[in-house]
Amino acid sequence: MDLDAVRTFVAVADGGRFQDAAVTLSITQQAVSKRVAALEKRLGVRLFTRTARGARLTIDGQAFLPHARALLQAEERAVASVRPGSRALRVDVIGRRLAPAVLLRGFHRAHPDTELDVVTLFDADAAVAALRAGTIDASFRAVTVPGRQLPEGIEAVRVYDEPLQLLTGPGHVFAAARSVTPDRLAGHRIWMPGIVEGTEWAAYYDALAAEFGLAIEATGPDFGTEPLVDTIADSAVLATFVGADTRLVWPADQDLRRIPLRDPAPVYPHSLLWRGDNPHPTLKALRAHLAAARSERPEAETWTPAWAR
Repeated sequence: MDLDAVRTFVAVADGGRFQDAAVTLSITQQAVSKRVAALEKRLGVRLFTRTARGARLTIDGQAFLPHARALLQAEERAVASVRPGSRALRVDVIGRRLAPAVLLRGFHRAHPDTELDVVTLFDADAAVAALRAGTIDASFRAVTVPGRQLPEGIEAVRVYDEPLQLLTGPGHVFAAARSVTPDRLAGHRIWMPGIVEGTEWAAYYDALAAEFGLAIEATGPDFGTEPLVDTIADSAVLATFVGADTRLVWPADQDLRRIPLRDPAPVYPHSLLWRGDNPHPTLKALRAHLAAARSERPEAETWTPAWAR
């Protein structure tokens, strides 16, 4: 149904004259007549009776009027739902317990009036596809391929280097260490069943293993964080890597240890990706917040893969 015709019908009904509706809508009286005639043809009824005093609603016109108003209200709600700033900013994070979610919570604490819709897509390729399709506004990902050009219209900026930690049980040889250098882990078993071939995190850990001569095992099914933590807690030989900002909870009697890696400190390079033509004001605020937070972090001797430098 032509909503301009519906809007014109309501204007005539409210003003009582075609001429008044023309003034209200800033169109000609002839255009008002054509729109009303087209609507009457579409509905198959007469909506007005012309009189010396103007236009009077017929019985059908009176019946249609409340529905016409509802149509115009629905149009306004539909437009408002996608008006920049009126809907929640939809952001993809790699995991709800991982650093990007922590960054997003920090932004929300600084801007408590903003609305966020947080989703978790599988990998960077899925995130870029969603950005291109417009189903998300932004994504936290690692951009992994050296020199790769992102699709036209997609922009990215490095926002956070997350330090890596070694997670061990109390019986592990490094359990009492205050820190460990990455090269000392050569020959020790690092178990990470969540690594999936072709993902950005697989590319990161492949580069880390190659740089420091590590053996990172991705064998066995990935049953999630809790079974992994249970296995690490009971093992004297297995350890795993976790990000410094990864939120983990375990029973006190497991006595797990989170040991920083230093000299150099491997960091995971989180970037924010977005469409350059996205006008959402919260996206601009998020980018400004992340840029300010990054500038405040002290420089340290770190390592990242060559593709992230």
